[in-house]
Amino acid sequence: MFNSIRKSLSTKLGVGTLLFTVPIFIVSLGLLFLLSRHLIRNEAVGRANSVLNTAIQRVSKNLSTVETATNANSWLITSNLQPDSLFKFSHNIVQWNHNVDGCSISMEPDIFPKYGRYFSVYTVRKSKGVDRTAGVETDTVETVMEEKYEYFDKAWYKLPRQQEKPCWVAYFDEVDTLKLTIDGMVASYSMPFYDDNKRFLGIISSDLSLTRLSKIISREKPYPHSYFMMIDSEGRYFVHPDSTKLFYQTIFTGADLRRESDLIALGYDMTAGHQGVMIVDIEGKHSLVCYQPVPGTTWSLAVVCPDSDVLAGYHKLSYIIIPLLAIGLLIILLFIHKFVTDAIEPINQLLDKTQQIAAGNMEVHIPQSEREDVIGQLQNCFATMLQSLNFHMGSVRYTAEQTRQRTLELVQTTRLAREADQQKTAFIQNVSHQIRTPLNIIMGFAQILGVGDKGISKEEMKTITSTMDQNAKLLNRLVLMLYDSSETGHSEELNSFKHDVVSCNDVAHEAISYLKRRYPNVSVAFHTEVDDEFCIHTSNHYLMISLRELLYNAAKYSDGEHVSLSVTAQPWTSDTKSLPTVRFIVQDIGKGISKEDRDLMFKFFTKVDDLSEGLGLGLPLAKRHAINLGGDLTLDDNYHDGCRFIIELPLN
Repeated sequence: MFNSIRKSLSTKLGVGTLLFTVPIFIVSLGLLFLLSRHLIRNEAVGRANSVLNTAIQRVSKNLSTVETATNANSWLITSNLQPDSLFKFSHNIVQWNHNVDGCSISMEPDIFPKYGRYFSVYTVRKSKGVDRTAGVETDTVETVMEEKYEYFDKAWYKLPRQQEKPCWVAYFDEVDTLKLTIDGMVASYSMPFYDDNKRFLGIISSDLSLTRLSKIISREKPYPHSYFMMIDSEGRYFVHPDSTKLFYQTIFTGADLRRESDLIALGYDMTAGHQGVMIVDIEGKHSLVCYQPVPGTTWSLAVVCPDSDVLAGYHKLSYIIIPLLAIGLLIILLFIHKFVTDAIEPINQLLDKTQQIAAGNMEVHIPQSEREDVIGQLQNCFATMLQSLNFHMGSVRYTAEQTRQRTLELVQTTRLAREADQQKTAFIQNVSHQIRTPLNIIMGFAQILGVGDKGISKEEMKTITSTMDQNAKLLNRLVLMLYDSSETGHSEELNSFKHDVVSCNDVAHEAISYLKRRYPNVSVAFHTEVDDEFCIHTSNHYLMISLRELLYNAAKYSDGEHVSLSVTAQPWTSDTKSLPTVRFIVQDIGKGISKEDRDLMFKFFTKVDDLSEGLGLGLPLAKRHAINLGGDLTLDDNYHDGCRFIIELPLN
């Protein structure tokens, strides 16, 4: 029986076709199943982000209302700085702004000598319940003087005073200093205020109940069991359905580094103020987490959607897949049976003639078939086979010619590969040399210090440590430049945010300070045509790297006495229709760069002098940063006393 099956072509075709089609069918259904999972998860991400954006808008609206109420009354307080007036202002801020749950005005020590060291008034909104007739919530506003206590060390007072600007602070005050308090944790917008002589007077702190804010956030959820959580820059919870975690626990509390690395990664991403989506195991449940920073604060809000909710429809799909699989397999079997039966019949007729052709009889005639299926096409192929032999011989000759051409191309490719390998070897040798020199210096001095020779004077010790520090910084600079030039560094640069508000004069001063630490004997002149408040939207990190590199080269290759950094603004002109820009100009007096070498100075890993220090990355990286910031780095060809490099960035 097995021999007959082995010799039967129809059986072989049936089994072979079945083995080929069934896996494809099963794989196709599996891919469809996986694709549906992917689509469901994408839809869940869109829904969760939509709800999260709505929650962020609600939070921002409440925070903005509190900020506006506080800012609008700050000038009244400084212009009417009397104890009785402070009671009135604190009361009005809460009375006329429904989103404000409390307000305190706390003064510096001895501002009002009559009251001694402490003077702080506090107003709180207390809910009385719901007016059933009007259908609205009613409340009362009470204002009192706080009992004397060291409120100067409280976060809502200390932080804005140190930063000298308003900020949001979330806190839980365990010490009740009043009979009137806001239940639960508080988000406080704390604003310092000053007199006409810029003397610090105190803090206006407007409070927003985080319990009420949590209710506002949770008005809409993407799924039945989803929930919101909010953490601060240290990862502390102050919005979470589990009240035991609030404020005293962080997202990192109790997290296992090996088993809950995804939760730790989520915590670091949220505390860094990033926005994104992650799949995280939270308390043993696989969950989809969408998170965003809260504008104007150091907080981050996230919506957590358990997979049991997100993939509920996906699991129901499995009940459809199994019957579909059984029906599909039955259809495949019927189709294979019919296909094999129709296919085998004409094949036997071709067998005799094909054997003659195999024996060398090229005079055999095979008629054209009118069938349009595979067997008919096979017969027609045999019929035209003899006619195609001559053409095939021509094809062989053509193939030989193509092979020759490709051999020549392969030789050219091999030559280019050798050149690339030589360039790689030269670059590795250069990197090894540039790293070995400072490393040998550091190791040499380390051996001297390790001997413990008491004959080394303090001045010599200072020189040794200074030299080791300089060479360590040089090594760090080389490594950072290599990373920045890599594909990873380039990708990060292209995806970097350019929304930093950067003061042009401040970034210039910081770059000069960095150079002075490296070259304390180099004199750098600074000129500016813009005010200290003149700012642009860009990336402070990459702008600073570019300025440092230009100043570093100017100090290293010039006379060290005529290095300057200038900041100028170029307004919009109607004749050229050019956009307004700001220019950072680094100029020195030295040997400059020859015209022959200017075409190579912005090419990566290329140095004018192979014996000079560096990797050939400084100027190319600085130019790439400038371009990615929307501007450009150029060398002024009209300046001939040394080098004058210009970084030009748009103002918008």
